[in-house]
Amino acid sequence: MTAFDSVRIGLVSVSDRASAGVYEDKGIPALRDWLGRALRNPAHYETRLVPDEQPLVEAALRELVDDAGCHLVLTTGGTGPAPRDITPEATLAVAHRVMPGFGEQMRQISLRFVPTAILSRQVGVIRGGALIINLPGQPKSIAETLEGLPQAQPPVHGIFAAVPYCIDLIGGPYLETDPAVCQAFRPKSALRSSSGSRP
Repeated sequence: MTAFDSVRIGLVSVSDRASAGVYEDKGIPALRDWLGRALRNPAHYETRLVPDEQPLVEAALRELVDDAGCHLVLTTGGTGPAPRDITPEATLAVAHRVMPGFGEQMRQISLRFVPTAILSRQVGVIRGGALIINLPGQPKSIAETLEGLPQAQPPVHGIFAAVPYCIDLIGGPYLETDPAVCQAFRPKSALRSSSGSRP
């Protein structure tokens, strides 16, 4: 048996055209690829591909948390200022608490690349025992946002470094990462021993 907790992760791609089959969705495969490299835990994924319709996005988020029991839900797409970009509104509508630091740091990372990063409206929230985070729509931007810019001077932390401890605090499984991809941060009092048992 593995010493790592299992985790249920919801992945939601919000796109009118991808959900209609006009083009292949690239958001969910990019998320699965990055998480597969970053997480050491056995993961079960629940995926949803939905159009830019707020009631449908809200329903998908509620289902993933309330019915599927996901501990972490990551969305991709629909976070800009265009009229049909409604992912942040849908996310806030299902939130019990808002975690503004996630959106702030995502914009900080993206601003290293493009000035239009200030147009992003990504948010992070808690619903029940789950953390929900809006991510960009492009695979390259997804990876940059999650893992940050460790080679920059000064280094820029990716948002995923804070995700495992956040999930600890809301009662979820103990997530462990591959430091070569993303070094998770916890205070010393929250670390497990190397054997995998809690201190």
